[in-house]
Amino acid sequence: MKNLHIRTVFLALSFALLFWSCRDKTVDPATDTQTNNWILEQMKYWYYWNDKIPASTDPSQKPDVFFNSLLYKYDAAARPDGDRFSWIEESADELKASLSGETKTTGMHYKLNYYPTGSTNVILVVLYTLPGSPAAKAGIKRGDVISSINDQKLTGANYAQLTSGDGAKTYTLATIDESGLLQESTQKREIVPVTFQEDPVHFDTTFQYGSNKVGYLVYQQFIPGPNGGNQKEYDQKLETIFGKFKSGQINSLIVDLRYNPGGYVSSATTLASLIGKVTANDVFYYKEYNAKVTVELEKRYGKEYFFEKFVAKTQNVGGQLSNLIILTSPRSASASELLINGLKPFMPVTLVGGKTVGKNVGSITLSDEKAGIKWGLQPIVTKSFNSLKKSDYSVGFTPDFAAVEGVKIYPYGDPHDPLLGEALFHITGSRVVRKSAETQRSLGQDAVEIQSSIENKAGGSNMFFDR
Repeated sequence: MKNLHIRTVFLALSFALLFWSCRDKTVDPATDTQTNNWILEQMKYWYYWNDKIPASTDPSQKPDVFFNSLLYKYDAAARPDGDRFSWIEESADELKASLSGETKTTGMHYKLNYYPTGSTNVILVVLYTLPGSPAAKAGIKRGDVISSINDQKLTGANYAQLTSGDGAKTYTLATIDESGLLQESTQKREIVPVTFQEDPVHFDTTFQYGSNKVGYLVYQQFIPGPNGGNQKEYDQKLETIFGKFKSGQINSLIVDLRYNPGGYVSSATTLASLIGKVTANDVFYYKEYNAKVTVELEKRYGKEYFFEKFVAKTQNVGGQLSNLIILTSPRSASASELLINGLKPFMPVTLVGGKTVGKNVGSITLSDEKAGIKWGLQPIVTKSFNSLKKSDYSVGFTPDFAAVEGVKIYPYGDPHDPLLGEALFHITGSRVVRKSAETQRSLGQDAVEIQSSIENKAGGSNMFFDR
């Protein structure tokens, strides 16, 4: 095959942001030409749209610019089938570390909203913090509101500058009362980002409402294990939780993927195999490559290379479930959508929350350090399908029951949470919180969201798997 070193293959069903690194202006142009020749060779072989690569190229450009010039770019009118998700990184090593969930971070994931609605004021609402991270140690928790950074009030004009960079920052906390009034407090927290490993298996519990015993899992990214550690640690943690769910005889399951942008396909297979009413002979997904790659991969690995089956798990709860509800949002992508699509042929899957991203295509990680190539590529190379050969979610999955998280955010497991509360309602048939609290929980649902840190999560909102 080509002179390349493939460490990790990923299926990106994803809204991938381009992570361009700063370049050293003294780099030898000849080095860039060598890198670009390598990039072109890999793209002509692997790229899903390799027949759309321009006939004439300019290898004298910087590698990131050159790579971008080769793409069959998405255009809603002219190229609705085009590429939205391929990207390149200057450091292949940093790319590989990020794919395991390791990155430099405060450990605080958040969203930015204009608040009050119609104003230019901006607030930072904490979605969750990673246990043991600098933010968690500083006392920051899910639902906290931040109105100022480095003693400057957040506005539409300055939020991008104040939230960017990886240096120490001072955050000023605020509160929103029951009437919706924002009040800045005197509480401040100084937080210094560090290189940190995220454990994606974030929270689990069970609820008992009459005859309904409900398992609830918050899963933030499909990662099998930490970088440099036990490569199956987090998958094993999932298995332990489902072992508890099974022995506890749950008959309904809620999987919270509202902040889950993707991850390893092996972890998606693990989770699907723990949930589904399936056997080890059932197909979880198929993947499609370009014609050239298909011929060579089939010759080398056989037809079985192009699909993945479920795995037999003693902790599987599928046979005892009356309800499976998945919580989604516009941040749910790739592996989260693969899980939904893969389970649908075998059991009813109810979606509660918001419309998902729509990533049914995938990429592989390409690098060649032995040849002196420092860059890592993430070109789209596959399209995914479920066992019924369906892949009709390129525009995302629309929820069966819509629910919106406002600026008033509740702890995980609190039924006042709009998404969790709606899921419990469809399981039990009645509201599990008082009507007054039900009204309060909608606070700030019309606040305009600007962006979320989930979009910049390690791995670029992709789904990937070991070859």
